[in-house]
Amino acid sequence: MNIYTVRGTTANKEDIPYTYNVLCTMNKTIPIQTLHLFPVIDKMLIELLNSLTAEEWNAQTVAKLWKVKDVASHLLDGNVRALSISRDGFFGEKATNINSYQDLVAFLNNLNLTWTNATKRISPKLLTFLLEITGQQYTQHLHSLEPFSNALFSVAWSGQEVSPNWFHIAREYTEKYLHQQQIRDAVNKPGLMTKEFFYPFIDTLMYAFPFTFREVSADDGTTVSLIVTSDIGGQWNIVKTDSGWTLNKETGVKSNATVRIDPNTTWKLFSKSWRPEQVMDQVEISGDTLLGQNVLRIVAFMA
Repeated sequence: MNIYTVRGTTANKEDIPYTYNVLCTMNKTIPIQTLHLFPVIDKMLIELLNSLTAEEWNAQTVAKLWKVKDVASHLLDGNVRALSISRDGFFGEKATNINSYQDLVAFLNNLNLTWTNATKRISPKLLTFLLEITGQQYTQHLHSLEPFSNALFSVAWSGQEVSPNWFHIAREYTEKYLHQQQIRDAVNKPGLMTKEFFYPFIDTLMYAFPFTFREVSADDGTTVSLIVTSDIGGQWNIVKTDSGWTLNKETGVKSNATVRIDPNTTWKLFSKSWRPEQVMDQVEISGDTLLGQNVLRIVAFMA
């Protein structure tokens, strides 16, 4: 069964190039369950931060501009900003002159920069305390959202103009997962690279797979597969139809191109921490090389 179908008609290519309608499964079953994981990974985050030494708080992460403390600060920004906007209806600094996807990314990057700069004066102890209390409040707020109602903001990296709340919640889970994993990676503390936590993360990211191929021409029936190896990964395929590229998770399909990639490379590549040219010796591409290389362009994070 298709997870969703992307339909597009050419629009102004200076803006987002296509208009998309996303057709979720019709039985109202939430395709990716993540809400139950929020309190679990938040608790793991607080335990992790409380264990860090002063040296570890200053360790460099794979996010080149951020040390561990900066990433923790960014996580706090996510809680605070989301509660202020979604729960309290307070938007603060509103986006202006946003005429393209690139404009939106630049606006978000500036928000991130001004926050991390300002919070450099907050101690690690206070930062951890604020993360704990705002994390609890944000999880409580997410539980109040009707899963299939329209989210306040769409998941733009998937090509959607309107997204259901369940997908917004899954997107928020990927943010919490990614940034905690960046911290764990920097200080060599395992914990999140398990089926329970990693699979919902990568399964959500795969909604960017068809959008990445939106301008790729191919014959109907052309199939491209991505296999994330090991028992915590899985297989995702996109198939070209007359209405766009559709995503499914079938196994044993005959693909025109197949990419095999390990989980550790996956989360770093699809979050823009690593670039495609950096991972060519860590991935296996079989079949059509150009189609396979385009898979490595998947990006499921805005900033």
